[in-house]
Amino acid sequence: FEVTVGAYPEKHPESPSIDHDIDVLKAKIDAGATRAVSQFFFDIDAFLRFRDRVRAAGVTIPLIPGVMPVSNFNGLKRMSAACGAAVPDWLAAHFDGLDDDPETRKLLAASVAAETCARLQEEGFSDFHFYTLNRADLVYAICRVLGVREQQAVAQ
Repeated sequence: FEVTVGAYPEKHPESPSIDHDIDVLKAKIDAGATRAVSQFFFDIDAFLRFRDRVRAAGVTIPLIPGVMPVSNFNGLKRMSAACGAAVPDWLAAHFDGLDDDPETRKLLAASVAAETCARLQEEGFSDFHFYTLNRADLVYAICRVLGVREQQAVAQ
């Protein structure tokens, strides 16, 4: 079986530093962790720097990026404040003025998340953890964009 633990590419809010977070991740591995899922993030370059730092520190377990399709920007701001994930200005600009337009917000959410995954695939990632927040329809659309399809049952 797998033991999956959390990792914080932008520093856990209660941690003094990224180096401390990496030490905590290494302790989790010493205790049996076999893979790590990251907190959601929107700054891909920050996530890649984190990946490089954990690899340089000798961490070899799979690091699975946490991807959050954002359909409620105000909710995202609250969640980000609680977990320490940065919300970039470009993302805020995308959602500006769309409080009363849920359909456009859904399209943006799927688009941004799919672009994030595509960029991470270019960097060698093949597994993703989606923070669905009960929005399976968005994740389904993202998976379709990424080429993931349902497997057909084989008759025996």
